[in-house]
Amino acid sequence: MVELVKYSAVGRRKESVARVTLTPGAGLIKINGRSFDNYFSRETDRLIIKQLLELTNTLNKFDIFARVNGGGLSGQAGALRLGIARAIAMADETAKPTLRKEQLLRRDPRMKERKKYGQKGARKRFQWTKR
Repeated sequence: MVELVKYSAVGRRKESVARVTLTPGAGLIKINGRSFDNYFSRETDRLIIKQLLELTNTLNKFDIFARVNGGGLSGQAGALRLGIARAIAMADETAKPTLRKEQLLRRDPRMKERKKYGQKGARKRFQWTKR
């Protein structure tokens, strides 16, 4: 029996979580059962992920299947990029220094600042009136 090789990883960004599965293949990318171009309509979101695959020369080496939920599309793209980077690092040890140098294995710690009481938002205050 032929053993199917799978590499799984989790990526997070803001409120988004991406569970990524990498299998040897021809470069098919499916996100939540939809095609890559159909899911990410913005060019910048697609570029974030393509840049990672071109950097490691894995554009046509792996099929990527991902379940992404939470947050918005930009956060989901960032989470997917981290998940793919972690999975590639598991699959190919030689790509790890390149990924680390480009800081693609690091989670982006920036989060939305919480709203404070007595204010309109995180930083914005209510308008002050003298009289």
